[in-house]
Amino acid sequence: MRLPTHWIGVAPFFIFAIMFLILPTLYLMVGAFQNVAGEFTLENIAALFQPNIRAAYWISIKVSFASSVLGALIGLAIAIAIVRGGLPNWIRSATLTFSGVASNFAGIPLAFAFLATLGRLGLATVLLNTVFGINIYAHGFNILSFWGLTITYLYFQIPLMVVIIVPAIDGIKKEWGEAAATLGATQWQYWRNVVIPVLWPSFLGTVILLFANAFGAIATAYALTGSSLNIVPILLYAQIRGDVLHNAHLGYAIAFGMIFITGLANVFYIWFRTRSERWLK
Repeated sequence: MRLPTHWIGVAPFFIFAIMFLILPTLYLMVGAFQNVAGEFTLENIAALFQPNIRAAYWISIKVSFASSVLGALIGLAIAIAIVRGGLPNWIRSATLTFSGVASNFAGIPLAFAFLATLGRLGLATVLLNTVFGINIYAHGFNILSFWGLTITYLYFQIPLMVVIIVPAIDGIKKEWGEAAATLGATQWQYWRNVVIPVLWPSFLGTVILLFANAFGAIATAYALTGSSLNIVPILLYAQIRGDVLHNAHLGYAIAFGMIFITGLANVFYIWFRTRSERWLK
């Protein structure tokens, strides 16, 4: 009997997914409902409603929501400009190439770049102060704050939006615009009654995906703010290391909460994505 050799090509993917995604996730989910002795308990889940943990989730949700909505709106505007704005083809190619790289640029290098640009002695901060007399820190801005982290996240949220939404914009058929013009519709009516309803599921789905992308980010936030901004990934990192209450199972519960939120976000993303593909076929 011959072995099914056509599965060999995808075997490394499934092995990688099982070892580094599925099994660790199951381990965290089981650990969230156990105590130190390995007995079943709901204390860890109940502990998620402690004020400091609840506040960390709320801050993470706000940062993720702000960066996802702003990133989606700005990215959508860029995508429409390069696809349907009549710009030269090289601008589209350059923008998509940069977006593909920038959407994966995060962590310590990104945090250092923003500190060097918008820190108290950053390049942009010094130029604004010396040339225009504008001291952004005197007006309340702080790179180590909520809006500082949100702006930093926009660096990879906007390019990710561009990469994902461009195929949806490409899927809008020219015949639809010609048919609308033939029927006497104005450009605004065409966009309001045709383009926006078609793009809306893709837009909402991408916003949800950006939310999940920002919610789980830790390297950039930790390198940029340290422990000054209490978001869930940093709280989880400290909890797992044993710097807080030395209760690893509470850390598993925090991770379980993150898995639940990001998993729910991905379910909605898949649902919206399916609806948008139905229109764009």
